[in-house]
Amino acid sequence: MDIEIKSDCSEVDWKIVSDTLKNVGMGYHEPDLHKKAFENSYVTVFIYHDKRMIGFGRAISDGAYQAAIYDVAVNPDFQKKGLGNTILENIMVRLPECSIILYASPGKEGFYHKNGFRKMKTGMAHFINAEKMIEKGFTE
Repeated sequence: MDIEIKSDCSEVDWKIVSDTLKNVGMGYHEPDLHKKAFENSYVTVFIYHDKRMIGFGRAISDGAYQAAIYDVAVNPDFQKKGLGNTILENIMVRLPECSIILYASPGKEGFYHKNGFRKMKTGMAHFINAEKMIEKGFTE
């Protein structure tokens, strides 16, 4: 499959970002909020096929030794083709000296485990929508 990888936020259709996150069952917001989050991120990756955005991801970081990956998603029509791995690799290569954390949607831990991530024993979270995150299985 012919893909194009971009790392800047110019010409991104933020509604596609919001819709993709919704369609894959991840947390999503209004397009303008995703625009702000991605533009304020340390690393962004967007994958296009035939000029159509089909996947993306981002990381926040101090650029020295800590980073966190968020919003890795691939359009359901293009999943199981290695594009999630491509997004993750393109993010991680730009964070070579950083320890990286993330939280995965319940059931997706295996994908990250295959990419070298391990479950944390001390992970904690303070979510705005705490009850919703309990219902979805993210927290106790």
